[in-house]
Amino acid sequence: MKPLHRHLVNTSRKVLCTAALAASLTTAAVVTNPPTADAGESEPTPDSPQATDRGDARLDLPGDLADPAVPPTAGAGAGESASGIPATALDAYKRAETAVAAALPKCKLPWQLLAGIGRVESVHASGYGLKADGYTEKPIRGPQLNGQGFAEIKDTDKGEFDGDAAYDRAVGPMQFIPSTWATWGADGSGDSKRDPNNIYDAALGAGLYLCAGDRNLSDQAQLDKAILSYNNSREYVNTVLGYMKQYQSGTSEVPNPPSGTYPTPTNPVLPTPRPTTPTTPTQTQPSTGGGTSTGSPSKPSTNPGKPTNPTTPTNPSKPAEPEKPAPHLAKVEAVGSTELKAEAGAAFTAVPRVKAVLSDGKPAKGQSILFAVEDDTTGTYFGVQGRSHRVVQTDAEGIAAAPGLVAGEKPGTFTLRASGYGTATQFTVNFGGVVAAKPAPAVADLLTRADAGAGKPLEVVTGTAVKGVKVKATAEGKAVAGTQATAGLVEKDKATDAWVPVDPAKAKGPYFKGAKDGEKLFGLELAPSGTDGLIALPELLTADVAPGTYHLRLITKEKVVLILEVKVTAKAEAPAPQTPAPQTPSTSPSPTQSAAVKP
Repeated sequence: MKPLHRHLVNTSRKVLCTAALAASLTTAAVVTNPPTADAGESEPTPDSPQATDRGDARLDLPGDLADPAVPPTAGAGAGESASGIPATALDAYKRAETAVAAALPKCKLPWQLLAGIGRVESVHASGYGLKADGYTEKPIRGPQLNGQGFAEIKDTDKGEFDGDAAYDRAVGPMQFIPSTWATWGADGSGDSKRDPNNIYDAALGAGLYLCAGDRNLSDQAQLDKAILSYNNSREYVNTVLGYMKQYQSGTSEVPNPPSGTYPTPTNPVLPTPRPTTPTTPTQTQPSTGGGTSTGSPSKPSTNPGKPTNPTTPTNPSKPAEPEKPAPHLAKVEAVGSTELKAEAGAAFTAVPRVKAVLSDGKPAKGQSILFAVEDDTTGTYFGVQGRSHRVVQTDAEGIAAAPGLVAGEKPGTFTLRASGYGTATQFTVNFGGVVAAKPAPAVADLLTRADAGAGKPLEVVTGTAVKGVKVKATAEGKAVAGTQATAGLVEKDKATDAWVPVDPAKAKGPYFKGAKDGEKLFGLELAPSGTDGLIALPELLTADVAPGTYHLRLITKEKVVLILEVKVTAKAEAPAPQTPAPQTPSTSPSPTQSAAVKP
């Protein structure tokens, strides 16, 4: 796409061109699959790489050639040296303002802010041979960020943009750090490239970077924060704001200056556009050699005997074939349903998807699609709460999907707009979103014992522990998750016949182990039930507990109660050892002996 005509000759043409300009911009060319708070810099800060001490390209110049960044006073310097902006640079700043306004209407980015940054960073690419397509004849590169005098940033782009494979350098008219450009690079020129050396791309990328994090630049504090995230220097902020205010007071469009001394032309006063004076055509005179002349008579022919034939063409050339127009975005259509439904606070399971198609019928690969939540009464957002938009690049099939959409906390409706921008038209698909109220959480109406000893008292020998007790929370027979219960030793109140907690100071029954050594707890808040409705009781200890029957009560916040009977028995005493009775010798003769006795 060729840049739009840069000379807006009157207010009427400006108004007429604005709509076409908005439609012609690739406004969604923000980043390559970023802003999930989830990834990348959701809101650049003074700690961002872009804001580090990256130096100023002018620092490499002799003092007499440098262009000192002295903040101008607002309204001062009506001359072109102060307020004149090269035509292509001015066009780039204004196009970026329109594009950002379409993609991020809440930001309220003024083009004069971009012009202020462009003035400080590269003097609007003056002196580098700024061309009508936004590129420069000479590359614009800042000092090597090798830690010697500036921040140290090791190479992140393999020298692709800054020509340095060892360390990074700020590049282009807006002096982007390559790693920052990798996240915020944009296609402002519409040539399907994202190049920080192109002032259209750089201006749009800078605008999107400054607006990141849902900033509102009409708020002075947020404006200040945004500029600090671009270069963390108070002097830099003051300088940019000074130029911004000056350009807001009035500016003029001047021709692109020729390539000159880096980084500014030798003449700081940019030339004034002058009306073109028509040239007077020269008269032709007959030639002594039989030809024609444009001015003075020609020399005699070196071959007067051979007549010339003025009608015979010399070096006939084949007429150039007309260039076929490049395919352009012709359609954006929904893939699947355009209905989005979710409960409040839940993620949408259906991912909104659209397909971009070129004029030749092929998928539009790498097309930027802007997904924006509009007309919202629910608070629905992308990834990070409060983020209402996301830009996604289409894949090889021309499909862009926007995952990470989360329903707001309020029930209601919203519209999710998916937009792609062609050379002359904006294509939009609207998704209808409905957020339903959260169903009231289920409340347990019954607690029952769920371990192997269910239906029996808990029996334990004094000095040992009761283990593995589980209780299940249900509502109408179904397990209830998240039920909170308290377990505590109770006894019957003789006056009311009601169960009441025992006095911890006097209690001597089973207990839970406290956090401190030797600490006994006779009441304990249990962990909430899981999805299976089960609540696990910690070990119930009985050391030094007298034999007897005790009662443990589980009670929920909704006053659902379960009483567990605990029987503590004494240890069985070992039987006393028995001593065998001593044998007394007999005086009676044995039968044998008796038989041997003679009468």
